[in-house]
Amino acid sequence: MKKLKDKFEEKSTEVRDKLKSTVKANANAVVGEVVLGQVYGGMRGIKSMIWETSNLDPVEGIRFRGHTIPQLQAKLPRINGSSEPVPEGLFWLMLTGEIPTVQDVEDLANDWEDRADVPKHVFAVLDQLPIETHPMTQFSMAIVALQSESVFARRYAEGMNKKDYWEATYEDAMNLIAKLPRVAAYIYQRTFKGGQHIERDTSLDWSANFAHMLGNDDPVFYDFMRLYMVIHADHEGGNASAHTTHLVGSTLSDAYYSFASGMNALAGPLHGLANQEVIKWIFEMLDDLGTPNPSKEQIATFVQKTLDAGKVIPGYGHAVLRQPDPRFTAQKGFAEKHLSDADVIQVVWKIFEVVPPILESLGKVKNPWPNVDAHSGSILVHYGMRDFTFYTVLFGVSRALGVMAAQCWSRAIGFPLERPKSVTSEWIYNFLEAKEK
Repeated sequence: MKKLKDKFEEKSTEVRDKLKSTVKANANAVVGEVVLGQVYGGMRGIKSMIWETSNLDPVEGIRFRGHTIPQLQAKLPRINGSSEPVPEGLFWLMLTGEIPTVQDVEDLANDWEDRADVPKHVFAVLDQLPIETHPMTQFSMAIVALQSESVFARRYAEGMNKKDYWEATYEDAMNLIAKLPRVAAYIYQRTFKGGQHIERDTSLDWSANFAHMLGNDDPVFYDFMRLYMVIHADHEGGNASAHTTHLVGSTLSDAYYSFASGMNALAGPLHGLANQEVIKWIFEMLDDLGTPNPSKEQIATFVQKTLDAGKVIPGYGHAVLRQPDPRFTAQKGFAEKHLSDADVIQVVWKIFEVVPPILESLGKVKNPWPNVDAHSGSILVHYGMRDFTFYTVLFGVSRALGVMAAQCWSRAIGFPLERPKSVTSEWIYNFLEAKEK
């Protein structure tokens, strides 16, 4: 898409030149202090990378180019009769820093549709896998199979100039994002629906077409998929899938290799797989209590039983957030508008009332509030998607928007190979001993 590509070149050139001069003039400026607890604690809070597309505030939650989720819902364009903003608009915003027009969004939706054809060999690879293969395994393998289409890999092999890295990456990012709904829907249909594949509808926008290929043409479900794809798109650069994509991309691996690596990180139980853990836990609770409409007292008893077993309450707590996740709140607002009478939705809202006070009473939990995963599964269940092992694939399709926009920026700015310094435990002991002396 020429307009978006030209605008990204203009914006990224300006940012690259300003950053280059700023870093040169302030290379020795101290940004933060690393303490031993961070070295051993998963590098929490260490400021060590630039991520242009979004920033996470502990209280307000994620901001995309300075805009909160409620602001995005108010400002981003709507097309095709949607009542929710479409992710095409968010991608434009993340790439350029500007709110697009309706025409911009329609043009981008059409451009992605033009790029959406998936090579037959990708489906052939998937068809060789056992049906019981986890959907995230299938998703990762399909992305790697798509790597044969990489513009960056081909042009790099031909001897591409460094100044053109961003352009080839932009083409890969656009092609990958365009193809992912078709790939994900194919995995869903072959795994759970007997291979009854549904061709895409070229009249629909990216998210609505995804919903269509999943087999649900309810206009309200179209809107939920639009909302879902927007709120899951990015969560600054330090989360595991984003950071993994960035790290692998810093080696000049193309978008397909980088994104597949990020999806392998997303599949971890402490990251994206948490969304399936939430609904699994809810089903286990309902089975244990023997009712689809438990009371808050019954829920509290099961929550305590879970904690007494040394387990966490899935969907509650976050490494950074210190308030209810705005992504949870956005989904709750959607459910209040469309699904307030659904049993599983009522259960989620009761859990929201019960769990935080219990976790707060423990005195050990910094954030007892729900995160994005606490609500999404219940809405999907309401719409018939009870196959919760697929939920992380949905998350992955959305997350492509943020990490691919960020990879375009990484190439345009010219970030180097990421290579932090590690130390041994012995080094730590010697360091502390020397410091005491």
